[in-house]
Amino acid sequence: MDIEVVDDPQQHRFELRVDGAHAGAAYYRLHPGEIVFTHTEVDKEYEGKGLGSKLAAGALNAAKERALRVVPQCPFIAAYLKRHPELS
Repeated sequence: MDIEVVDDPQQHRFELRVDGAHAGAAYYRLHPGEIVFTHTEVDKEYEGKGLGSKLAAGALNAAKERALRVVPQCPFIAAYLKRHPELS
């Protein structure tokens, strides 16, 4: 299974792709110096496989690489950050 997390700035989301197919997304609003994560979803057929965590990790790593302060309004991203504070 080929898993990829790709930023789509025009849609304001990080897309989760599995074997090239859309499998979910983490939506955000971008402000100067910060990124606000508003909602995360994984398509039903991909649930229960740990892919939400891969999506969160990919999105948060991209934010960290860009030196953006993360504002986790999304409960899933907030919970992930509690388990992985090094990504905040």
